[in-house]
Amino acid sequence: MGVPKFYRWISERFCCLSEVVKEHQIPEFDNLYLDMNGIIHQCSHPNDEDVHFRISEEKIFTDIFHYLEILFRIIKPCKVFFMAVDGVAPRAKMNQQRGRRFRSAKEAEDKIKKALEKGEILPTEARFDSNCITPGTDFMARLQHQLEYFVNNKLTTDRCWQGVRVYLSGHETPGEGEHKIMEFIRSENRRPGHDPNTRHCLYGLDIMLGLTSHEPHFSLLREEVRFGGKKSQKRITAPEETTFHLLHLSLMREYIDYEFSALRTQIGFEYDLERIIDDWVLMGFLVGNDFIPHLPHLHINHDALPLLYRTYISVLPTLGGYLNENGHLNLNNFGKYLEKLSEFDREHFSEVFVDLKWFESKVGNKYVNEAAGQAAEKEARGKKSKKREESALCLAALASTNKEQPEEEEEEDDIFETEFRQYKRTYYMTKMGVDVVSNEFLANQAKCYVEGIQWILHYYYHGVQSWSWYYPHHYAPFLSDVRNIADLKLTFDFGRPFMPFQQLLAVLPAASKDLLPQAYRHLMTSTSSSIIQYYPVDFKTDLNGKQQEWEAVVLIPFIDERCLLAAMQQCNEHLTESESKRNRHTECCVYTFDQDVDVEYTSTNPLQFPTITHCHVRQTPVPLDSWMVSVDHVGRAADRSALYFCGFPTLQHIQHKFYKKKGGVMVFQQPSRGENTILEIIHQGEPVCEDIASQLLGRPVFVNWPHLEEARVVAVADGETRLSLEDPPGVQKVYDRSSSPAPSRTSHLSDKDYKDWMKDVQGNTEHFLKRKGIVIKDTAVLVYIQQLTGRKYVPLPDGSVVLQKQWSRQVLPYPYQTIVQTLEELCPPSTIVFMVGHPYYGAMGEVLDSSDVIKEGRVRVVFNVPQEPQLEAVIHNQHKYSVRYSPGYMLASRLDCTSYLVSRFSGSIFIGRGSKRNPCGEQIKANVGLNLKFNKRNEEVPGYTRRTEKEWLYSSAVEDLLAEYLDRFSEVFDLVSRNSHDDVFYEDDIWPSEDHKGAQKVSEITSWLREHPVSSVGRSSCDLQVLDGNIVEKIEELVDRAKIKKSSKKVRVTVRPHLLFRPLDQHLGVVPDPDAEYQLFDRVVNIRDSFTVPLGLKGTVVGIQGEFVGGLTIRCTLGRGYRLPPWSLINLSHGTRAETGAQKLTAIVKPQPSTQRQASLNHSPRSPFTPTQNNPKQQGGLRTDPQGRTPTHKHNASSEFEELIANLKISHSNQQGPAPLPPPQQPSSQSEGPLSPQSFAMKGTMVLKEMLKIDSPSPAPSGGQPPSRRRSSKKLGHQAPPPAAGHQAPPPAAGHQAPPPAAGHQAPPPQTKPLPMGGGLVPGAAAELTRVCMGLGLATPDYSTMQTRQGLIGCQVKLSNGLVLQGPQCPSEHEAKEKSALLTLQRLTSMGPGFPLPPPMFSGIRPMRPPHMGATPPLFNQSVS
Repeated sequence: MGVPKFYRWISERFCCLSEVVKEHQIPEFDNLYLDMNGIIHQCSHPNDEDVHFRISEEKIFTDIFHYLEILFRIIKPCKVFFMAVDGVAPRAKMNQQRGRRFRSAKEAEDKIKKALEKGEILPTEARFDSNCITPGTDFMARLQHQLEYFVNNKLTTDRCWQGVRVYLSGHETPGEGEHKIMEFIRSENRRPGHDPNTRHCLYGLDIMLGLTSHEPHFSLLREEVRFGGKKSQKRITAPEETTFHLLHLSLMREYIDYEFSALRTQIGFEYDLERIIDDWVLMGFLVGNDFIPHLPHLHINHDALPLLYRTYISVLPTLGGYLNENGHLNLNNFGKYLEKLSEFDREHFSEVFVDLKWFESKVGNKYVNEAAGQAAEKEARGKKSKKREESALCLAALASTNKEQPEEEEEEDDIFETEFRQYKRTYYMTKMGVDVVSNEFLANQAKCYVEGIQWILHYYYHGVQSWSWYYPHHYAPFLSDVRNIADLKLTFDFGRPFMPFQQLLAVLPAASKDLLPQAYRHLMTSTSSSIIQYYPVDFKTDLNGKQQEWEAVVLIPFIDERCLLAAMQQCNEHLTESESKRNRHTECCVYTFDQDVDVEYTSTNPLQFPTITHCHVRQTPVPLDSWMVSVDHVGRAADRSALYFCGFPTLQHIQHKFYKKKGGVMVFQQPSRGENTILEIIHQGEPVCEDIASQLLGRPVFVNWPHLEEARVVAVADGETRLSLEDPPGVQKVYDRSSSPAPSRTSHLSDKDYKDWMKDVQGNTEHFLKRKGIVIKDTAVLVYIQQLTGRKYVPLPDGSVVLQKQWSRQVLPYPYQTIVQTLEELCPPSTIVFMVGHPYYGAMGEVLDSSDVIKEGRVRVVFNVPQEPQLEAVIHNQHKYSVRYSPGYMLASRLDCTSYLVSRFSGSIFIGRGSKRNPCGEQIKANVGLNLKFNKRNEEVPGYTRRTEKEWLYSSAVEDLLAEYLDRFSEVFDLVSRNSHDDVFYEDDIWPSEDHKGAQKVSEITSWLREHPVSSVGRSSCDLQVLDGNIVEKIEELVDRAKIKKSSKKVRVTVRPHLLFRPLDQHLGVVPDPDAEYQLFDRVVNIRDSFTVPLGLKGTVVGIQGEFVGGLTIRCTLGRGYRLPPWSLINLSHGTRAETGAQKLTAIVKPQPSTQRQASLNHSPRSPFTPTQNNPKQQGGLRTDPQGRTPTHKHNASSEFEELIANLKISHSNQQGPAPLPPPQQPSSQSEGPLSPQSFAMKGTMVLKEMLKIDSPSPAPSGGQPPSRRRSSKKLGHQAPPPAAGHQAPPPAAGHQAPPPAAGHQAPPPQTKPLPMGGGLVPGAAAELTRVCMGLGLATPDYSTMQTRQGLIGCQVKLSNGLVLQGPQCPSEHEAKEKSALLTLQRLTSMGPGFPLPPPMFSGIRPMRPPHMGATPPLFNQSVS
């Protein structure tokens, strides 16, 4: 019974029930149970509001399997994994199912109708009918086959599943999913060897089921529930994007104990919490459930539950026993409880009585209902004797008091009772359609209601006691009419469940007739059908005091079982063979891994799910009646001596008191309005900071009470003194109390430190109160902790290996009084390891027998080392594949429109009905914009738009899309351009003479946009660094080629354990190599076991955002992309960089200027998007004077760059390094003329290289002179661009020899390594970079620095054209800045400022190649011993 309002109410009443799932900080569970229907609905129709949504059946199955994998990985059950799909339900449930399906079909029809009225064009494919998620349909039969395949595949291939018994109870097994799970739990509970401390986790919504089991360690897993959101908001279907909560029933039990604690001293019999919980469950059924309607005016949001609890506390001391005796109603006690509760009926009527009188005075009649009004008037004309006779006939009359009252008061009471009876009579006549409210009618109402309560109790405690019973009314009686029930005899006929096709006809509407076999469909639609009256097309709903439409009563007739079966009997013979096989009941099966079993499991869908050639699964059927228990069954009591397990929260660890108060605790998105159960921690004396430090420093504790999370104490502080742990650098040690005290230092708080300490105190106090309902009062000492992030194996000096805890680097403060100090832990072993040292960094291996080397502190491992794909060519040529982006004004110039139109149409454009002067339907607006940018959400559409710090940039695809848009619907552009200040435009203003065809035009635009490929492209955060789709495609090609070669080797080594990483479930949050840096193009390997991505699978980083590798949208082949956190990866490329000391090429992930279609633009003189002059005729017209100076150019960029070059002072004396280049020779073909800005850029960078002592490729020396340096790596050699076509480097001048080195310096040998980036650094490189950028029309470079843990400084340079480069780490910030500026100058030399370089200006100088920068240390060094 997953009632959302009930869940919200108890969560706000008992504020600490739920916690957010953290995979490394949740309890260990033995059994995991899944109510599968919630997952099926979640994966098949995530957004019912979108009438355009379509999904394939293959996609549904894949998503379901993925959801199951994620839930299994989160909980990691140790013994049992139980999946239960709803089978045929009891008849009592079918009435609710029937109402839901009729309503959903009608709502879907209404939404489609509204969409068509708006002119929307719907897809031609049939929409997914959620009513097919009903036992017996074709869809459910196919799903059952795929689930069986999934179980066999996981047990065969996944080691984490192989130690677990897997139960699959499909749609052909009768019973609701959650109740089939409870049957299993009850049957396990009665087994002789059952452990009463078994730990259960149920994915489902029914809190009552978990409590009726009386298991002490029971938690409910469910998705985060958010209240107050928009109905049209799309649900998140990906489980990775879903926040899961664990609702701990262990805490619920304690809170219920607090709720009724007053009874401990009031009742005359034994106070038994288990029986109190049973009565609490019973009271919950009175406010609503799936089987009987709620009592009149008893609503959860009107404080019905506190009323039930107050009544219970006041009545129970007078009863001598409990109401619910293990699922059996004590009718005598329950009748007395209802009698006391019935006072609510009169109290409620007395509140509305005044309003009824006022209404009567206004309309001249007592009631709106005519029949009821006539009955009331007739009664009013009667005599007092007749009034007494009517009162005697009604069971609702109060017993007359023995005390004598004044005549006037007695008359007033008679009037009130008369009005009250009439009020109830009107309810029965209007709601239930009866003509006479007789004694027999009221007695039957009372019996039916009590019978329903007893059936539900049996259902929850003992299983189905009657398949055929159901509550025969849409409404419940008044509490004051449920009387005289003590002598009722309640018996049930067990019957038998419906067959699947019988249930389909019983619950489906005519709109879903296609889900039935052909033989039965006419029974729903034919006028000659004997049961056609049970399938109304139009029907009414009644909110009946509720607020939400889904809570309304669906007023459709209850189907008659005998008529239904008789009508079906004539059609059964027309069923096909396959249909007959679907119409049956089958048993549940248990699946286990068995290595001795080796069979081929044939897939029913081999194209999507391949056949399992070697299936090692044993399947055992479970008879249908094997889990039934008798109605006398009583569950075993919990073993209180070992009640508390690590991770299972409890309130008992810290002394506190409790009370109820309206505290406004914000459990959900807004403060609660009702009462909260407040927990106030009891003050335990004045703590002494020094004593606490000696007890806790360096030791593990638990924080976030009552949801205990392990942490390590690193500091303790009061308002004056702080004692901090003195850890050795890079060590996070846990100190044992029995050993020597943890090393610490003492410091006194300054005024600023004291203010920070007070802020921490106030922040904790407010958080505990406003979020958890916990009062901590005065805090004298704060404990500073590091939370547990995972565990890893560490070797000891004696050769043994232990599991060591890993702690967060973040330090958080907690009040001392909220700290819990002792608990236990357990950790399982594993055999798969990964290398985090050298060589073979990141290789996956298997530990071998190490008994002969373990004493030496080593482990023998066999590694599989495959050959990695070579991505250098793609990295070097990424600019060829990257999408080019241009500013809006460029697109506007090429499209012959304004920048405003480009900006508006690339975003959102709303068109409303009517005209601006006479709008029609303000709420009906169509968005005809391209929706390619989202400023508020800071999102862009990769491949189309890119956002910089100053503006939006657009790709050529946007230009083509806008050009097509402009060609098709130019009138929209015309109106928007004339009304640039409007937010909404109107149809009649755009198409004034189209004879009211504006809606059709808007529909054409929206249909065109919806069918365009851009509509299916996902958007991503503007802060996300990603590779373009073309680059990802090239990477896939290289990876596929490497796979074909299948070149790998096995290496057997002995290695020290600290160089191994062992993947464990407890490792979540632990990064295998904290020094690893991630860059685009890095090769990585997944080291997370029991995960969607297979263990050991390798991949390439294509996006980086925050702590996560990858993005929400990964542009790659389907099924090849995923998003993973750093603790799931080992960076293979980082290992290569650390081992070889090579600096990897940096990926350009920022916007690059476009070079296409720019020849006719008028550019800003300082624009970075100035076109490249590649026309040979134009190049032939360039002129230079003999000094190489350029004449005055009309562009400012040219004159500024000319001045820059003229001002460069190059000294040829005292020069160290290679000889200067020979004087350039002018080609005879060149004539005098102005230099282009690009030519000046080329000339300037060449001169800068001379000034900064940067080597350039030079002609081979004559006379056998050895070169000053040469490239020793083919990989480096192929990265240099070839000379421009048609230009050859001239031979050196005769007799030209390189000058000898300066005194005191020897010439470098032939094999000397290239000059490091820091070598020969000339102060002022940052200033020169600024001047070069200004000459190119770029903004001033942006420098950002970062300090490493070793105290070194790294600097990053960002240019306004999108180039981002990272310099090496240096001792000082100034040196880091200079080196990064130098690296940027070199990069500009090799690439140009974002566009291709022109041919060389001087024949004596070859095109420049990027100089080899040598070994550059990473920004964060890795220290491995």
